Amino acid sequence: MSKAVKALVAETYRKAYEGVNSACVVDMTGLKVLEQESLRAMLREKSAMLKVVKTSQARVAFSGGPLAALGDSLEGPCALVTAPDSVVDAAKVLVDARKEFIALTLKQAILEGDPSLLTVEELSKMKSWAELMGEIGMLTASPGRALAACLKSPQSKIAGCLKSIIDKAA
Repeated sequence: MSKAVKALVAETYRKAYEGVNSACVVDMTGLKVLEQESLRAMLREKSAMLKVVKTSQARVAFSGGPLAALGDSLEGPCALVTAPDSVVDAAKVLVDARKEFIALTLKQAILEGDPSLLTVEELSKMKSWAELMGEIGMLTASPGRALAACLKSPQSKIAGCLKSIIDKAA
């Protein structure tokens, strides 16, 4: 491959992964075409995309950006899995797919541009963005719910006493 073509491929990767700061790396060597398509369909259900990349051009494209640490670790045949919503959900799909597709090799992942890389398995055990937002909402509403329960309790006791007084009087 000529230098001009290599530079063009690297520039294509740079544009395609611009703004992406979380991704998983897998090796699909040994997967049959139907298995690959099945894996891609599983990932599409979670809005994730799988794309085979040329490692040397990916390293060049990712250098200086949020995926630089991941680019430096690329070795051998690689496919990059990205998801606009949650790469954690994509990692969970990959771990489940690994049980079905033995030839699928899960490599490394990067979350939010953090230079310390994770394995795909470690990433799949984390909570997704939606799960974290749900927990924050629950924790935010919890004190109000407790206060409402405290305020309601004396009122219901008084109402019960009044009802029993009225029942006795009638």
